[in-house]
Amino acid sequence: MPKDTDIRLLNASVEFEPVPFRTPLKFGGRTVTEMYLINVTVDAEDRKGNRSRGFGSMPIGNVWAWPSSVITPDVAEKAMMRLAEITAIKAAELETPGHPIDLMLQLMEQYSDFAEQVKQELSLAESMPRLAQLVATSPLDAAVHDVYGRILNQNSYNVLSGEYMNHDLSRYLGDSFRGEYLDRYTMRQPKKMMPLYHLVGAVDPLTEADLSGRIADGLPETLGEWIKADGLTHLKIKLSGDNLDWDVQRVLSVEAVAAPVQEKRGCSAWAYSVDFNEKCENVEYVLSFLDQVKNGSKAAFDRIQYIEQPTDRDLKKYPENRMHRAAEIKPVVIDESLLDLESLQLSRELGYTGVAFKACKGQTETLLLAAAAIKQNLFLCVQDLTCPGYSFLHSASLAARIPGVAAIEGNARQFCPAPNREWAARFPGMFNITNGTVETGVLNGNGLGF
Repeated sequence: MPKDTDIRLLNASVEFEPVPFRTPLKFGGRTVTEMYLINVTVDAEDRKGNRSRGFGSMPIGNVWAWPSSVITPDVAEKAMMRLAEITAIKAAELETPGHPIDLMLQLMEQYSDFAEQVKQELSLAESMPRLAQLVATSPLDAAVHDVYGRILNQNSYNVLSGEYMNHDLSRYLGDSFRGEYLDRYTMRQPKKMMPLYHLVGAVDPLTEADLSGRIADGLPETLGEWIKADGLTHLKIKLSGDNLDWDVQRVLSVEAVAAPVQEKRGCSAWAYSVDFNEKCENVEYVLSFLDQVKNGSKAAFDRIQYIEQPTDRDLKKYPENRMHRAAEIKPVVIDESLLDLESLQLSRELGYTGVAFKACKGQTETLLLAAAAIKQNLFLCVQDLTCPGYSFLHSASLAARIPGVAAIEGNARQFCPAPNREWAARFPGMFNITNGTVETGVLNGNGLGF
């Protein structure tokens, strides 16, 4: 039966905000020096006529979401912008009110059609991949969940029960979820605080000797300075995936820098994650990497908490890339490949033992896949798309509300901190890091929480 809390979208508008980078970010053989934020505003009303406005923001992330050899990055960026605009127009044309989950799923079924329209309009040489579709439309998804909570004067994570949702999870995830709703797989209060994963990019300076010159803007510039300034306990290390000696040495070099700094500040326990950005040829590369790191430094090996998406994101194309042997040593999480329930199931068959959630794949899809992953008792983490300002708070709210997620990645403060400034005054514990943690407990307001 329809619910009084169902909403109808009245209007959705899109703006694009340029964001320069403080320092280059290199990953997967590509370097980013600037980007755009997609900012979406949504007006909606419930069946009783109550109205409010919601907001969503996310970096376009075209270099990560659409790493094409056919389409240039600027063309991919333009195409994703256009998809964001089209989807916003179509959202306001939805006629039947509903819960945000159902409204967004209606739109998601049409993303490929909208993307085809973009392809025709811009005469693109290839179709937009599903990951790019999800990223371009994720700010709209966030805004719809945000406005729903604001209309009801509640946090968006607290309106996911049968009192508000029109269908149980079996409609979306299968019979094993019959009678269950998303409130079972989310928390009613955000975790009070969470460790922050700091990114060590492939060209980031570890020591003073790595600097060609100082930026001198008041922020730390070497890894040792960052650890000391922010009290870091979690480091995410970007690796090449196609140069084994370099990858091993990079981890050992990070350990060589981190160990004396941590000892000096009295920290005896810290963690690493390693990200090959899909560049490993096979699992043997990962196994050799782990073995050589262990031989080089048992302490560094022990600190590795998990391995992120080591081989190509196209799981169907490369079914021989099975992760079972590596996953016996460390959790191996799916990232770029995680697009839907089918890809999650395929990753399990290929030996992946964890999932990396990203707000840029959409609030709706992330909540549903989180439920599926929790039921399967997988290792969980939340990753970043270099999200500044509002988008970082959104990413952090997801991490703080999904049980089992132990840390949150946030690297905009390193690479593009400008949009953080207006939010840092309101949420200083989220942006001014002093003890290696973010104070996610403050993300408990109406809508998405902030």
